[in-house]
Amino acid sequence: MKKRKMFLRMITASLMRRRSRMLVALLSIAIGATVLSGLVTIYYDVPRQMGAQFRNYGANMIFTAADEDFTYDDVEKGISQIDSGDIVGVAPYRYETVRIRETPVVAAGTNMEGAKATSPFWSVDGQWCSAPEEMLIGASIAEKYRLSVGDTVEVTYTPEEEAEDGEVTVDNFILFTVTGILDTGGSEEDYIYMSLDDLETLTGTGGNIDVAELSISASADALTSYMNKINQNVGAVNARLVKRVTASETTVLSKLQALVLLVTVVVLALTMICVATTMTAVVAERRKEIGLRKAIGASDKSIITEFMGESMLLGLLGGIIGSVLGFIFAQQVSINVFSSSISFRPLLVPVTILVSIAVTGLSSLMPVRSATDVDPALVLKGE
Repeated sequence: MKKRKMFLRMITASLMRRRSRMLVALLSIAIGATVLSGLVTIYYDVPRQMGAQFRNYGANMIFTAADEDFTYDDVEKGISQIDSGDIVGVAPYRYETVRIRETPVVAAGTNMEGAKATSPFWSVDGQWCSAPEEMLIGASIAEKYRLSVGDTVEVTYTPEEEAEDGEVTVDNFILFTVTGILDTGGSEEDYIYMSLDDLETLTGTGGNIDVAELSISASADALTSYMNKINQNVGAVNARLVKRVTASETTVLSKLQALVLLVTVVVLALTMICVATTMTAVVAERRKEIGLRKAIGASDKSIITEFMGESMLLGLLGGIIGSVLGFIFAQQVSINVFSSSISFRPLLVPVTILVSIAVTGLSSLMPVRSATDVDPALVLKGE
């Protein structure tokens, strides 16, 4: 125990005598550890962050009918195969041809909250529907019929069934209030949107839907697993992925993770170079001290142990500082880039410290080994 305390005091005193030079080495180790801790935290949190960002581009899974009848009950059976924590939103859609001012228009009945969650890129001038007999209309429809927010418009529907006497049944109609105009720059602008209940009331039929869009926060592998599980266990549902979304997410994610890994490796390499340069200068500065110690009988092992102890202590301190600063660095990057906070990973603290000690030890190995090549006779003669 006394030997350990003496050894610790000896290497601490040696570091303090060369504060300016050792401070440079400590800063380089701390910076390397900061980047390592921060980028590794970002590396493992990137899938969650990227998933949240890609959810802004729309649904990544579609449910369609495997049989003739496809109801919301079938959708719920499919949803039950997915972890509830991964589901961002579900929007069932039913499409019917209705008329506005005797002109055919495609109406989409949906769950407005679900549509809002699965299609956050939709830009609505006004408000989303929140009550019966309210309607959201596409920008093209609004321009065609000269409609604006707050207007009322009669929507009619002709049932396909005929009365028993052969006469066509009377048209159904509902007077809707336009609450918002949808602007997406895509085909969505050619539809009018209402609640499923209103569409069922208008058509006089209910129960069936045409498609359901799902936004799921999961990796490409997890999405594929969900899709296969649903197709195997729910016979009425045909689940498939929206490849343009999932493929883009996978590509961007893999490239971003590769970039983070590359930057981490480069920073660690630069840290090793800086520490090796500093230790080389320290060994050269202490040549006389090393020569004197060898002259009075100090072994090569004791000299190497002392120098490696100094470098390991620097690695320990740098790793501790870097672990704290790394989380702050990762938090700031996450807030500024992804606009959300990052989760703290306790396991990363000891890993960062161990890597810092290992990097410092490896970078100090060659300079320290050169200390044993000092010839006491030549050094003490001043050569």
